[in-house]
Formats: sequence, structure tokens, C-alpha cells
Amino acid sequence: MKPLPLVLASSSPRRLMLLQQIGITPAHIIAPDIDETPAPDEPPRLYAARMARGKAAAVRFPDHLVLAADTVVAAGRRILPKAETPDDLRACMALLSGRRHRVITAVALASPDGALRERVVENIVTWNRLTDDQVERYVATGEGLGKSGGYAINGYAASFIRFLSGSQSGVVGLPLFETAQLLRSFGWQVP
Repeated sequence: MKPLPLVLASSSPRRLMLLQQIGITPAHIIAPDIDETPAPDEPPRLYAARMARGKAAAVRFPDHLVLAADTVVAAGRRILPKAETPDDLRACMALLSGRRHRVITAVALASPDGALRERVVENIVTWNRLTDDQVERYVATGEGLGKSGGYAINGYAASFIRFLSGSQSGVVGLPLFETAQLLRSFGWQVP
């Protein structure tokens, strides 16, 4: 029996590239439209899981599986925002400089009959202490704008990272090992 086709519920080009890295091309890509405001005192891990489930539920496509994910950068219990302005980016970088933090990515896979399977992957990342000049050079690239915690591990910010424990693809935005397991559980033949 042929597995159901896949919809990627994401506007992230990085998630699409990661899926393609393991030989998966979704039939459709649909950006979910949900409120991404954290609840008061919501722990980062629970927030990421709630967002992934919400994105999967927001995208309905007949006779298709829906894959959604959400990535959160957390310093302690604090959820860092997506850096929307250069000042937001500077604030995120000041908080992460010389510090260990967590990058949590939740993945949800929903079937048309309402079955939902999910995984949450937590990674530990430590940044080197940054100089003011390094911060300003990074801000000038614009790379961190629109990204959780203000950085992309697969870009210039990779030069700040002195330690990573966990899944690099999870830090980028889609943990491939766990995603492949979820897809296999719905009959996909993932290499």
C-alpha cells in the first residue's frame, strides 16, 4: 500500500531543504497561520510542542499527512523571540554570548483521520563570548532577522558555537532522525 502524500506545514526554506536531504519532497507546502504567543509562564518545551501541534492542526489537506515543526531558543525558562529588528537581534546575542542555552524543536505529524504523532528534541548549544565588533558584524549581515533567538546555526553564527550536544538538524529546525521515524510509522520508506 502506498503511503499518503505529505504536506509540509511551514514557510521555512530550511525545513524543506532538510526534508529533501533525506529524499523527501512534500506534495504541497502550506504556511500555517496561528497565534504564536507563548502562554504566561509556559515552559519552552511545552510551548514548542503546542506550536507544532497547532501548526499541524491549522493545515488540513484531504488524504494527506501534515508535517509541522516549531523551534524555540530558550535561555533558562525564557523563550527568546524571533529577532524582528536589529535591536532585537542585539538583545538576543547579548543574552546568548558566552552562555549555554537550549534549542528545542517539536515535530508533529497528523493524518487525515486525526491521528497525531509527535517528538520533541532538546539540544544544548554553547556560544563563545562575543565582542561588540562580532555582534555588529553579525547584525550587519541581517542573517539573524526573523529567526528564533536571532541566529541560524547553518550560517555565519556557526562560528560562535563552541559546543553542541544533540541534533544539528534539530537546531536548524527539523530533527531528521525523529522526523524519519514519524514518517516510517505512517508507512513512508525513508532511506
